[in-house]
Amino acid sequence: MTSGGQQSERPDLRIVSPPGAAAATANESTASPAPFEPVEFWAVPPTDQPVIVAGSALKRSAKRAFDLVVGAAVGVVLLPVAAAVAAVVAATSRGPVLFLHTRVGKGGELFTCYKFRTMVADADAVLPQLLEADPELSAQFAETQKLTADPRITRVGRVLRMTSLDELPQIINVLRGEMSLVGPRPVLRQELVERYGNQAAQLVTMAPGLTGPWQVSGRNNLSYAERVRLDVHYTVSWSLLGDIRLLLSTISVLCNPRGNGAR
Repeated sequence: MTSGGQQSERPDLRIVSPPGAAAATANESTASPAPFEPVEFWAVPPTDQPVIVAGSALKRSAKRAFDLVVGAAVGVVLLPVAAAVAAVVAATSRGPVLFLHTRVGKGGELFTCYKFRTMVADADAVLPQLLEADPELSAQFAETQKLTADPRITRVGRVLRMTSLDELPQIINVLRGEMSLVGPRPVLRQELVERYGNQAAQLVTMAPGLTGPWQVSGRNNLSYAERVRLDVHYTVSWSLLGDIRLLLSTISVLCNPRGNGAR
C-alpha cells in the first residue's frame, strides 16, 4: 500500500485519506488550514473522515468495460425509441427536446447530464413562485428536493418519468465515462453539500449511475436520508454481479412503475 492509504480487512478495499489531510497534519502546529485547496471542478465539501475506495483496479476496469459494451448495445437497440420520444417531446410542448443539467460526478467533477425534457420550458423560473404560493409544496421540496405532483411537468413528461424513458439520453453520459450503468444517484452540487455532509467524499468515489439501489427500493417513496444511506452503502459494497442484479431488478421495476414509487 502506498503512503496515501491504509490496509483494510478486505483486499478489494482501500481506505484513503480525504483530500488535503496530509497537508493539514503537516501544518497543524502553525495554523488551521482548510482541509484541501479546491480545484475548479471540485464540488465536494471538506471532511476529516477516511474514504473507502471499493474494488481493485481490475474490478473497476471490468465495470467500465461492462458499461461500454452493454451501454452501446442498449443505445443501438433503443435508438428508434429515443428518436420517437424526441419527436413527441418536440411536438407537444414549447422548448428544447433535451434538458441539460449539471451534476456531480466521480472525484467531484461537474458534468452535464442529459435527459429528455419533461417540464415546461421555464420550469426553473416558475419554481420559486410555486413554492412561495404553497407552503405545503415548499415544505415538501425542502425535505425531498422533489414535488409529488409537480405542476410544471407536462402530460408527456409524466409518462416519460413514470417509465424512466426521460433518462435514455444518459446512455451518452455512460459511454463518455461520466456515469455508469449502475451507481449512486447523480446529485446536484447543492444536494451534495447540504444533504451528504461528511459522506460526500465517499459518494464521489464512484461515478453516478443510470440506475442504482434507490431505483429498485421505492424511488420517490424513500426519505432523503434513506437515499443517502443507499448511495453510500453502494459505494463500499458494489460488485459486478450485484450491478447485473440491480439492472435486472430495474427492468422489473419499470414494468410496474406505480408499485415502485415512480411518478
